[in-house]
Amino acid sequence: MTDTEKIAMLKSMTGESDSDILSNYLLLAKDVVLSHAYPYSDATEVPSKYDGVHVEIAAYMINKRGAEGETAHNENGISRSYESGDIPASLLRRIIPIAGRIHNATSEP
Repeated sequence: MTDTEKIAMLKSMTGESDSDILSNYLLLAKDVVLSHAYPYSDATEVPSKYDGVHVEIAAYMINKRGAEGETAHNENGISRSYESGDIPASLLRRIIPIAGRIHNATSEP
């Protein structure tokens, strides 16, 4: 999925129309995906299998804007609370960490 496709999807999911805002949230979400998928690497591209969760995390962040860190909220029969002050574990569990083994330059393979 291209960045343009991700922005279009994010726009339809959130109602946000400012492409700069959408791009910024996609960048923040990209860091989240990469830090969970590659905890011991400096990878720079989100694997295509995580395109959907990448957009979903960005949408979550946009929709939570203004209520960061909210743990409970009740108003007119509407109740809100968040799994955590950050990205919900239910989204992060969909990202499988990739790790390799450490190679010692002096040892044999």
